[in-house]
Amino acid sequence: MILEYLQNIPSQLATVIIAVLPIFELRGAIPVAIGVYKMSVMNAYIWAVIGNMIPAFFLVLFLEGVSKRLMASSKAMNKFFNWLFDRTRRKFTHKYDKYGAAALILFVAIPLPVTGVWTASVASFLFGIKPRIAVPYMLAGVIIAGVIVSILSAGLIN
Repeated sequence: MILEYLQNIPSQLATVIIAVLPIFELRGAIPVAIGVYKMSVMNAYIWAVIGNMIPAFFLVLFLEGVSKRLMASSKAMNKFFNWLFDRTRRKFTHKYDKYGAAALILFVAIPLPVTGVWTASVASFLFGIKPRIAVPYMLAGVIIAGVIVSILSAGLIN
């Protein structure tokens, strides 16, 4: 379905867009870029990493203000953000207690559902990790996850 919307744009931009999306991130972008768009593994990797990092910058800078405003203006948003924040605390607290801010690398590097940049950005906000620390750690995690997903995708597709 998403690919239908992206069919008339350049494959590099489509890869970036898929990597920006919270459900897919680079876990979905790299296999699509290699398998559907027939990009080289390196090209797919680079565009997916770029796309996956775009939300990190905005989320770590604006999540607090936006979430507070939305929570104050809507019961549904209040309920959603409370659920999201509680869930993220449960998933991330043990890692944070053990590894500190470096847990963001581990959290993002494991290319499984709900372990990407979107959730790590929420975790960095909840645990008070400053953006100048959180973003490079998330980038390191994205680089590692990208290598893992690229190797798996190249092996499965070829």
